[in-house]
Amino acid sequence: MVRAAGEAGVAVKSRPWLMDFEAIGRQAALVRAAAAGFIGAAADDIAIVPSAAYGVATAAANLAVEAGTRILLIEGEYPSQSLEWARLAESRGAVLDVVPRRAVRDGDWTAALLERIAAPGLPPVGVAALTPLVWTDGRLIDLERLAGPLRAQGAAIVVDATQAVGVLPVDVRRLAADYLVFPTYKWLLGPYTLAFLYVAPHRQQGVPLEQHGSNHAGAGGPFDGTLPPLLPGAARFDMGQRFNPVSLPMALAGMELLRGWGRAPLAERLGGTTAALARHAAAHGLVPVDAAMRPPHLLGLGMPAGSAPGFAERVVARLEAAGVYVAARGGQIRVGAHVYNDEEDVERFGSALRSALAGAGLS
Repeated sequence: MVRAAGEAGVAVKSRPWLMDFEAIGRQAALVRAAAAGFIGAAADDIAIVPSAAYGVATAAANLAVEAGTRILLIEGEYPSQSLEWARLAESRGAVLDVVPRRAVRDGDWTAALLERIAAPGLPPVGVAALTPLVWTDGRLIDLERLAGPLRAQGAAIVVDATQAVGVLPVDVRRLAADYLVFPTYKWLLGPYTLAFLYVAPHRQQGVPLEQHGSNHAGAGGPFDGTLPPLLPGAARFDMGQRFNPVSLPMALAGMELLRGWGRAPLAERLGGTTAALARHAAAHGLVPVDAAMRPPHLLGLGMPAGSAPGFAERVVARLEAAGVYVAARGGQIRVGAHVYNDEEDVERFGSALRSALAGAGLS
């Protein structure tokens, strides 16, 4: 369905003189509304952007981060939610406060973050740049529990929900998020270079990264020397060339599929798949993330005691040679599951894993 939408869009683009830009504009409105529905937002709160990094950069450009305040992140965070804050901390004189893995007891990142937020003697948190789960192994972070303590310090909350939206319940109001960004290419089954940025209503008077005719009112024609007003709502933060006849239909098709399945039934199915994968992994000596701390769709696997550096990468390479595709992330193995994975895939994983572990060796 998503592929067919993309192919139809390519056919439209191949004859640009016949393109109906009003129809594409209407589709952009449908896409904006569909994205809003996944996070408990209004359509007017959603900007159409090309990537998570673009959304994070938009947030950083519009936050008044004071010198000496903290920018809070977790160690090992993905570059899209870390590099911009490192740059901003350096340019604004803020303190980049990275919570280390060694501070995490029993795999509980939420407890470690709460402790760090309230740590005595530290400056207040100006920005909390966080995610609902750790991208390397899927460990959950309860952002709702963090929201109150962060707000008490006056912190802005910027969420990269790349690995969450579509499977996990996400509600921007309960998270008290100032900004939240998520692309379509992960769990929404959409294309690359298309993402959505939630901008809280009290942040919607900011300045976009790009100035173009689509985010200014009445600015479609030649420049006449006057600056037209920016659009109201989050649409002012839209990227240029947002009216894409290929990516917009693909994104809409993917979101409609997910909406038709329902988040709860989808999570139940994926949770069953990852539970079965975890049983296979544990039977062969790997250490799955505890069930209480993992999401339905991502499974982190720690390596056996005594394994040497690079062991996870060797196992992943052997699995790939057997036609089983997982990822090495931070010295662990990350396994992702979606609706196209079935019981046969689970059994193939178990069989291939046994051979891969034997061939990789611990040392």
